[in-house]
Amino acid sequence: MGKTQGIADGGNPLFKQVYDYIVDRIERGEWKAHDKLPSVRLLAAQFKMNRLTVFKAYGMLKEQGIAYVKEKSGYYVSAGNKSNVRQLPAYRSEDARLSASVHLKNSLNDIQQIPVDYQFSQALIDPNLLPNLFLSDYVKRVFDLYPKLMGTYSTPQGDAELRQSLSRYLGGELRVELSASDLLITSGSQQAIDLISRTFVRPMDAILIERPTYSAGMDIFRQQGARFLPVDIHPHGYDLEHVESLMMNHRPRLFYLNPTFHNPTGYTVPASQRKRLVELAERYKCLLVEDDAFHDMYFDVPPPPPLFAFDTDGWVVHLRGFSKYVAPGLRICAIAARPNVLEPLITAKSLADNGTPLVNQKIFLHYFESVRMRQHIGKLRTALQMRKDVMERELAETGWSWVSPQGGLNLWLRLPDTVTADELLKLSIRQSVSFVPGDICDPLGEMESRIRLSYSFVNEATIKEGIKRLTDIARG
Repeated sequence: MGKTQGIADGGNPLFKQVYDYIVDRIERGEWKAHDKLPSVRLLAAQFKMNRLTVFKAYGMLKEQGIAYVKEKSGYYVSAGNKSNVRQLPAYRSEDARLSASVHLKNSLNDIQQIPVDYQFSQALIDPNLLPNLFLSDYVKRVFDLYPKLMGTYSTPQGDAELRQSLSRYLGGELRVELSASDLLITSGSQQAIDLISRTFVRPMDAILIERPTYSAGMDIFRQQGARFLPVDIHPHGYDLEHVESLMMNHRPRLFYLNPTFHNPTGYTVPASQRKRLVELAERYKCLLVEDDAFHDMYFDVPPPPPLFAFDTDGWVVHLRGFSKYVAPGLRICAIAARPNVLEPLITAKSLADNGTPLVNQKIFLHYFESVRMRQHIGKLRTALQMRKDVMERELAETGWSWVSPQGGLNLWLRLPDTVTADELLKLSIRQSVSFVPGDICDPLGEMESRIRLSYSFVNEATIKEGIKRLTDIARG
């Protein structure tokens, strides 16, 4: 069941999105005065829409003096039109009513908000696995160290002390020169993705996106009106010839990827492919957005170095989230990037919330630098591997198939042909079991035989009971 992807469901009508797409490229300098614009036929085929929709957009461009027509030749960029472009009024519907200007959607959140006894849809750490009493002690200690903390704002870029600490940590791990000025602190990885999307993606921009991928991340880019070019991820990584072909032919703005203990599959892209991806990004000027939320959650062998470690030309932005396994309630993520990428993101962050709460950053800083933190991560890896092993044993006799991950929080399973994920989810919710259906992780919306089960949020006994209930439901 294919679905139209990459066009926002609400807000501006399609012809206005085509109009914005052309205007944006003129503003960027991609099309200059008297350059020929793509034909109506070509754009209609590219965006899979009616030619009349594109024709209406070109009519608006001509009316505003942004484009002109040569008979039997096509549309061209007008000379000296920049002032016109920047002063255009916003589109107003004839039937304007008080309503949201866009149709907001978060499919993953919709599932996770359903109260159930067996919660396999949350890729979060069970709170019982966190050192809660120790964290509580650190909260008291931080307020002793910073008595005026509650009355102080953070800077938009983030607390200098925390950025200095994380730059040492990440610089040592990545074996690259990294300073506090190369980092931006955000309120979790999801905010980082949102800032990148709003800063670098305009309506109908082409972006590469893994298939499958993190559902909420996909919804964020879709909200910006991005046009998705799916890249299949396999246990061995990507088909890099296909990636290069997409970069060469479509010139995407960015590639959003999660190459380490990938969500939802658990796959890890090998080091050789990481180096090659960075080379392709430099050649085709495609920003690589590396979402690395699970890097420290390996079971036996540490994963390969992040893509950022291979970047020498500023084409990788690295998102290192700590919410998943350090202290989810603090919502701390570090964006590592070079100045040309980081500076506009700092401005976007200042407009979003003017800085992640300083209280959260200081508490995280002092816990992160503690010996107990290192001990916690080691114990957490062991606990997560035990829970994964329990889930896999319970699924062993089902006939369902999966590739056992070497880290992360999830199993990515293929169901038998007798049941679809959506059908199973409806029945499971009634029996107080939830999981993530594959189609919401698929840019094409087609992975109806796939499901994601998270083993991190519930204990071993609950995993056994919940998986038995789930597989009984699947058998009918």
